[in-house]
Amino acid sequence: MKNIVVKNITRPPADVCAALAEQGVATVHEAMGRDRLMQPYLRPIFAGAMIAGPAVTVLAAPGDNWMLHVAIEQCQPGDVLVVGVMTANTDGMIGDLIATALNARGVCGVVIDAGCRDLRTLTQMNFPVWSRAVSARGTVKATLGQVNMPVVCGGVLVNPGDVVVADDDGVVIVPGNDAAHVLRLARERSAKEEIARARYAAGEISLDVSNMRPGLAAAGLTYVENSDEL
Repeated sequence: MKNIVVKNITRPPADVCAALAEQGVATVHEAMGRDRLMQPYLRPIFAGAMIAGPAVTVLAAPGDNWMLHVAIEQCQPGDVLVVGVMTANTDGMIGDLIATALNARGVCGVVIDAGCRDLRTLTQMNFPVWSRAVSARGTVKATLGQVNMPVVCGGVLVNPGDVVVADDDGVVIVPGNDAAHVLRLARERSAKEEIARARYAAGEISLDVSNMRPGLAAAGLTYVENSDEL
């Protein structure tokens, strides 16, 4: 493996990223055909965060946050730092000091397939992190990796410049060159859900709103008035 830092990456428009954040992880995931959702063990360190931005990717050695420090220099406002690890690890590879440096550069959050620490300070900073674990265990700075190269994080391949959408439901990755198309699909889905929501609120049930009865009958579901008819 070559130890490389790619300095220039293509980023999707900021307004597209912001709109994807508003749509949310579940809607974006469904709009993409239920694809590219990270493993559910990646959880936000506090509730209510909702972000989307271009991925600056990092490949780090387990228990070693050297490359996170390298990546800070490559971050721009609105970016999301995505950290994959060479082997499974839960050490606290990011804390309040790295977060402070990232926050100063306008980074809107971190997704890391390892541990996070200093949760109280990060929460006070309102700096969101989605992590594999919470651990006070410290790290070293000894092994090189990569920045802005393709990386696997949470079971999903992330390319630099892909859009990271993250909220309380988890993390989903939108290919950077497909972001505008996925946004259109997500908005269409949201519009349909608003219509359904209004019908539910008016007292209709999902069997009728979604026209499920014919499919249920075709699958063999039978209704009887009471158990005496069995």
